[in-house]
Amino acid sequence: MSVTDREADPLAQPGPPVAPSTTPGTPGTLGTSGPPRTSAAPGTAGTHGPLGLPDAPRDLGTAVPSATPGRTLVPYGQGRIRGLDADELGAHGAAMDRLVALGLPVVPGLTVPAGAAASLCETDTAEAAVALVEQLAGRRIGDTARPLLLRLSASAPTDIAGLPPDLACLGIAPARADDLCAVIGRADALYEVWAATVRMIAEYALDVPGAVLDDALLDTSGPRERLETLLSLVAEHGSGPFPDDPAQQLALAARALLARWDSPRARRSRRSQRLPAELAVALHVQALRIGPADHSGYGTAVSRDPETGRLAPQGSFFRGVRRSAPPPHTGEPLDRLAGGTALLEHSLLTLERHLRAPVSVDFEVRDDEISLLAASAQLRPPLRASVCLAADLARDGAIGREEAVRRITPAQVQELLHPQLRLTGGEELLVKGLPASPGAATGAVVLSSERALELAADGTRVVLVAAETTPADVPGMLASSAVLTGSGGIASHAAVVARGAGKPAVCGAEGLRVDLAAGTVRFGERVVGEGDPISLDGRTGAVYAGTLSVSMAGPPPELATLLEWADDTRRLGVRVNADTAAEVETALALGAEGVGLCRTEHQFLGERLPLIRRVLLAADPTARDEALSALERAQHEDFTALLAAVGNRPVTVRLLDAPLHEFLPSPGQALDAAEEQRADALREANPMLGLRGVRLALLHERLYPAQAEALFTAWADVAATGIRPELEVMIPLVSLPEELAAAAAYVRGAADAVAARTGVEVPYRLGTMIETPRAALLAGELAEHAEFFSFGTNDLTQLTYGFSRDDVERQVLADYQERGFLTASPFARLDPHGVGALIALAVERAREVRPGIKLGVCGEHGGDPESIAFCDGLGLDYVSCSAHRVPVARMAAAHSSLRERYDDSGSAR
Repeated sequence: MSVTDREADPLAQPGPPVAPSTTPGTPGTLGTSGPPRTSAAPGTAGTHGPLGLPDAPRDLGTAVPSATPGRTLVPYGQGRIRGLDADELGAHGAAMDRLVALGLPVVPGLTVPAGAAASLCETDTAEAAVALVEQLAGRRIGDTARPLLLRLSASAPTDIAGLPPDLACLGIAPARADDLCAVIGRADALYEVWAATVRMIAEYALDVPGAVLDDALLDTSGPRERLETLLSLVAEHGSGPFPDDPAQQLALAARALLARWDSPRARRSRRSQRLPAELAVALHVQALRIGPADHSGYGTAVSRDPETGRLAPQGSFFRGVRRSAPPPHTGEPLDRLAGGTALLEHSLLTLERHLRAPVSVDFEVRDDEISLLAASAQLRPPLRASVCLAADLARDGAIGREEAVRRITPAQVQELLHPQLRLTGGEELLVKGLPASPGAATGAVVLSSERALELAADGTRVVLVAAETTPADVPGMLASSAVLTGSGGIASHAAVVARGAGKPAVCGAEGLRVDLAAGTVRFGERVVGEGDPISLDGRTGAVYAGTLSVSMAGPPPELATLLEWADDTRRLGVRVNADTAAEVETALALGAEGVGLCRTEHQFLGERLPLIRRVLLAADPTARDEALSALERAQHEDFTALLAAVGNRPVTVRLLDAPLHEFLPSPGQALDAAEEQRADALREANPMLGLRGVRLALLHERLYPAQAEALFTAWADVAATGIRPELEVMIPLVSLPEELAAAAAYVRGAADAVAARTGVEVPYRLGTMIETPRAALLAGELAEHAEFFSFGTNDLTQLTYGFSRDDVERQVLADYQERGFLTASPFARLDPHGVGALIALAVERAREVRPGIKLGVCGEHGGDPESIAFCDGLGLDYVSCSAHRVPVARMAAAHSSLRERYDDSGSAR
């Protein structure tokens, strides 16, 4: 909360019932009669002591008079005892009541409730208020050793804009002000605050025209001269001179605040906020204890370090008298306080436990002691602070672990795990594409995988920019800081590879044109050359010119604690889509419970691409057998490493499923004319619906047996070391039960061959991927051959809608969302009505045939929180997602379970 705030926000939760205060300096009996303060008539000067304060202060042991018995003057902490709430106490008064109830040190003061606020304009009530504040502060106006002044402020029942400014330094007489400045040590600070108070009283209580004041003040050179000018103007134009008596000053200040509150401008402000024009305010009289600047001042603080999230007060401290707008860059770090941040830690810790949120406070320091002026929950606390506080509250028993988990959303988990761009608002936006892989990065533009590898080897950060990527680009993608493509969607090749590698990616950037010959990229009319820096945000899809600042990812350790508690809460399992041992190790470190999808075609990216090409383009059976033998050896090596990394966890291995166009050489890139001719014969008009998955295996009958033998042999080798993964073999793209039966026979034959050769009978489940609508409809028949189903929701969405996942997102879906046809891309968030209905039907029919069938989702939706909740509601066993979305999925699955147990208010159902 800024020092410019004039009232504390009401604390979010009520404190315990308040007992009558017995703290030193606080009277036990309030509102009793006693001798009144002797005062001069309005407009006359009284006599003053050596600090410019009235002589002969009252005896502090004397009972306090009450202008209106019972409810007119309410010391902080007494309002709720008297049955008053924020409507009468104002937001500030109610908040201070709660602070007192929490046992926290507050600035001594009192409230004049809204219904009686006008009474403070009367001298009798003002005298009583001055006397009461003196008792509360344990000081007196006129004390030469420990001087006291007053501050008057206003607050409405809720926090609103347009309140009158605070009026401070009430109780000073001009004749002796210099002596008071000598105590503080900073004359300008005192005169500036005092002049602001006199200015407002002059206009709103002593009838000096505002135009006169403004004209005269234009020629003043400093705060002291400004004050002298104001006092002269009051004497010349005012309805009376500015009084020296503190009570009379307070009465005039109250009149000024209420007049300002009732001004036409203030009423317009209330109307703009849809508040009643006649809304009443409470008035608050606070002690302004004066002391040397070396040991006195004011400041603001928040409870937690925004970088670490740990309890460590952060803020600024200002010397001297509190003003509404301190000069910029004049604050000092809190550790320059006498006593340091330790003075604040107890108060902040208590407030956090009460509000259950990171907090901000306004405070004053007098005599090396802290007093709170305002306290509230931070409106937008740093995410790390929220995470650390949730864990701290649960460990302290203030909240339960489930409540701690509910406090941190899956989206916040993702934000902590990935770097973010630090935007200032002056960036040059080059293009907006699809947010394909979260995170942010900067780097030099490169237009080829080869160039990316070359520059990255020299330590240069690069961004690979391409019209689209292919398996041959994977080494360059992995070497780059980020990937940007002009085509494709969030389920495209570039997006899938980038997410698996934890690289930021933006795909489908409309208007992006790559000119390889010129070495440039065109973004509409803007041209960027290879080597020029760009920055991109894979969470928003924005791409900017130049090198922007990036906040590095690094969640606090407390996030791991919250995720462990989330694991104890959720029902749904969370696995990873991983194709290599390195990806598996990353995912296990992030909490994955196994592998839900190993895409064997991804093991032929980059350098191994020729292995699968040799199989597909073999000129004769002999060449094909040789190619298959080489493929089997390579796969055995990969599977051995993968299974060893998985350990004794489940791992689902999908046999080859890739559109042919991803593996065939580009036109003109074949080894010879004969190979070019064979490649041309295999090219398809619609490869995503062509010779892929089980169809390719049925035409190349040795393909799946070779893969399966490599897999089972690797399992046997790993089992010899004591590791026994829970192996699941998956047949992709099935639409006919006969396809599944035929492919299953290939796998069983491979298992028998390995058992005969090694003597090891490999335990495994055999299942299929449900990714065609027909497979979902025939789930009961497929379940007769399958022990598990994994829903491939990327293709299932594509085929259900008839949307090309590589083409429609950039144009069609964006337009549909603008028109309101869709609220989100169905490739990002599972469509519950169409695709989801097919999944629900498949689940029901499969369980009728095989009640114990294992069911999971391995499409991109396995990392989306809303899709996860849908899957949890269907009773699926697990979801599987890319490695860096595993923590998000863990938290999302926990939130899904908790929604079933708690309503929106947090109460148990």
